[in-house]
Amino acid sequence: MTTGFKKKIRDYGKMIKFSHTVFALPFALSAVVLAWQTHVPSLWEICLILVAMVGARSAAMGFNRLVDADIDRINPRTAMREIPAGVLSRKETLLFVAISSLVFVGAAALLSPVCFWLSFPVLFVLFFYSYTKRFTPYCHLVLGFAISLAPVGAWIAITGSLSWGIVFLGAGLWFYIAGFDILYACQDIGFDRKQGLFSLPVILGVDRALQVSSLFHVIFMGFLVALHISFAMHPMFLVFLAAIAVLLVFEHRLVKPDDLSRIHVAFFHINSAVSVILFTGILLQTILVV
Repeated sequence: MTTGFKKKIRDYGKMIKFSHTVFALPFALSAVVLAWQTHVPSLWEICLILVAMVGARSAAMGFNRLVDADIDRINPRTAMREIPAGVLSRKETLLFVAISSLVFVGAAALLSPVCFWLSFPVLFVLFFYSYTKRFTPYCHLVLGFAISLAPVGAWIAITGSLSWGIVFLGAGLWFYIAGFDILYACQDIGFDRKQGLFSLPVILGVDRALQVSSLFHVIFMGFLVALHISFAMHPMFLVFLAAIAVLLVFEHRLVKPDDLSRIHVAFFHINSAVSVILFTGILLQTILVV
């Protein structure tokens, strides 16, 4: 039973790609660090924010796998995902989504009444994304917006308010996620066209879609500069912004219209590094400022 339970946990972890949490979690933690300058969070609040993040992401990913199960089954790239491969059933996945949603809502309720009430529209946005590729090529922007709520939510949990600075961080995450999701979607362009699914690569072609992705990442860098200015950050933070810019340039050089073979390197390794570098820069500059 112990072995079976551990295997089931691993199966759920693979289904939701738990390791990908590194893309958005550093942004939420960055918001906590920035809030620290005026509102010192307790260890309890930090733990609840982490639990809420994991709960929300698990619910969103589980729901996405449930909604896309029939599509994943006929896509060679995704046919071995847990539901199409029969590793997890639809009922198991639905139960997982329900429990993850309750964990998210429960953690939000323990943070504050405001967070509790906001958790419901957040879940709606997270779930709504899973349907968007069926009717709009702007699904990448919907995904970016859904994930951009993470740092904004963490800030509200700590401060109980909003600020332009944290809006800049959330907006930056919005275009950062949308930009690399466009890259990721390029590998399914043939399948999506046959199935009548939407994405910017399907509508624009790979070449122009990659240009839009580059533009989104330029906008991302612009919002990070605005973040730097709005929080009156230490000049040292600009060194980290420069490192992020270099990584993004390298990412877009890896992926070419006639060679998509290195998308996984760009998607998993470089984007993880960008998130961690940003958090490290915010953490160090906050220590210097304080």
